Amino acid sequence: MAEQPNNNAYWAANIRLVTICLVIWAIASYGFAILLRPMLSGIAVGGTDLGFWFAQQGSILVFLVLIFFYAWRMNKIDKEHGVDEE
Repeated sequence: MAEQPNNNAYWAANIRLVTICLVIWAIASYGFAILLRPMLSGIAVGGTDLGFWFAQQGSILVFLVLIFFYAWRMNKIDKEHGVDEE
């Protein structure tokens, strides 16, 4: 029974991290690429407007950065809660 609060804290940290990553990904892929594209059309990036860039490449790059951030942060959370593999 003593491990129950530790498990709850671990999963709360995990779910909080997943939620933050999903919100960032949704803002980058759906918000910037679709909803805010008209507002971003005046900003030039690589010969095209920023909204188009987010739709074609930016959201993918944000997703890749989030993958590495999630792995790095989960390793820290695992160590904090004593469930790391090392």
